[in-house]
Amino acid sequence: MANKKRNSFYIQGSILAAASILSRIIGLAFRIPISRMLGDVGYGAYSNAYEIYNMALILSTFSIPMAVSKLVSAKETKKEYVNSFRIFKVSSVFSGVIGLLMACLVWFFAEEIATVMLKSPNIALPLKALAPTIFVFALMGVLRGFFQGKNTVIPTSISQILEQIVHVVCGILFASLFLKLFADDEKSVYYGAAGATLGTLAGAVIALLFLAFIYFLYRPTLMRRLTKDYSGECDSYSMLLKMLLITVVPIILNQFLYSVTGNIDSVLLNHIMALKGVDEMTRSVLWGCYAGKFRLLVNVPLAIASAIGVAIIPNVVSAFTEGKVREIHLKLHQAVKLNMMIAIPCAFGLIALARPMMVVLFDDTSDMTVRLMQIGGMSVVFFAYSTTTNSILQGMGKLRFPVMHAIIGIIVYCIVDFWLMYYTDLGVYTLAIGYMIFPFTVGLLNKFRLQREAAYRQEMMKTFLLPTLYSAVMAVIAYFSYEGIFFLFGSRLVSLILAIAFSVLAYGGLMVFTRTISKEEILELPMGGRLVTLVEKTGFKL
Repeated sequence: MANKKRNSFYIQGSILAAASILSRIIGLAFRIPISRMLGDVGYGAYSNAYEIYNMALILSTFSIPMAVSKLVSAKETKKEYVNSFRIFKVSSVFSGVIGLLMACLVWFFAEEIATVMLKSPNIALPLKALAPTIFVFALMGVLRGFFQGKNTVIPTSISQILEQIVHVVCGILFASLFLKLFADDEKSVYYGAAGATLGTLAGAVIALLFLAFIYFLYRPTLMRRLTKDYSGECDSYSMLLKMLLITVVPIILNQFLYSVTGNIDSVLLNHIMALKGVDEMTRSVLWGCYAGKFRLLVNVPLAIASAIGVAIIPNVVSAFTEGKVREIHLKLHQAVKLNMMIAIPCAFGLIALARPMMVVLFDDTSDMTVRLMQIGGMSVVFFAYSTTTNSILQGMGKLRFPVMHAIIGIIVYCIVDFWLMYYTDLGVYTLAIGYMIFPFTVGLLNKFRLQREAAYRQEMMKTFLLPTLYSAVMAVIAYFSYEGIFFLFGSRLVSLILAIAFSVLAYGGLMVFTRTISKEEILELPMGGRLVTLVEKTGFKL
């Protein structure tokens, strides 16, 4: 029982989710001073460069951790420890070569990408500064996937936090330094954006060094474990490379299709708005508001979905390999329910507190960013569901379906986005609409596919309906508590913090006291025992 508890993906997912959320919050803390230092124009350039960087990363090595985790987990389940280690070695070479090639492509063709694709030549400078990070991430990703495949997310979690801390400190220092050095240059904000991106490289290097240190500490244990491989299986490196390619290509395609929406958004905004006579500076401001503020906030809770998706893969692979259909159903139910219990209230909270968040975090008093959040805030729920179900299908070995569903989602999204932006005056608000349409389409297709492939239907009442009802109540409490506290004290920051605290207590109380979340589910969470004790001290028996 204790072993099951330690190995529960609830625990692993919660740890990784907490680390991901913390790293996203640290990253958000970085974006706030950077947006103020660079201004809307420089911040828009920084955000545009990041979209291209993310696409290059996904096309090369972003999917490596998930693929390595899946393959290593499958070999570990079969006690093929030698093959598990050989997968690590093959992946390291493959990922390093691909990462180096992509880094060189981005570096040498930065001007062409910025000029032709985005019609913004000044973005080439921060894009070049980001290019070496692709190679560093390639090596770091293999180590993260190797540890995750062995059912531990601790090295990944710590490395994520270290990466973000160094990213913030170095990014702010370099941005400030470059702004001062090139203060007399008309392109000073673009040099500042390049300095900010160097923080990303510094953070990735530190994270890689940390993971390498952990690996060398673990290596003697790993070598002893290899001597206990009695399976008699020793696959050739060429066979393992083929397995890696078969696994990694569908995941790359799927993650690329998810990521490319940002680049499509950027291309649509820049090209269509240019046709309508909007100048580059204004387009950069619009993009900075959408990508650097709206999507940045929306992506913070989405770290939970990504973390749970990563954590569930080894469990689903193990259950699928051993033919345990009931266990697959259980993991699917747990993953989706945990995600929805968090994603739904986050979406309602972002919508209810959109204005004070924008003012406190970005000193942005415009209506545009608030409307973006109010229009597109529910994308948190749709992305959380589609991301989790993608991971489950991938863990079951159904790799082609997430790709097919993402392609259909892209087609629907492109048609709607192009029509709305070209034929209406919605402008940048079109992007927020599209940001919901894509994950909604993918999630719906995933739902039908899981019904067919796993004969599974998700329980509705406690997974979707009650969390939605309680989140709506929570949103009302959040809005009026913020307004009331601000009226009394006049501090937006204090009012926002207290409103969030009251909202969390209200939502958590409703979930617990209506038994929407069970005692067993609470106990599976980190510090779950303390939470149960705290609740039962109120006299309520779970």
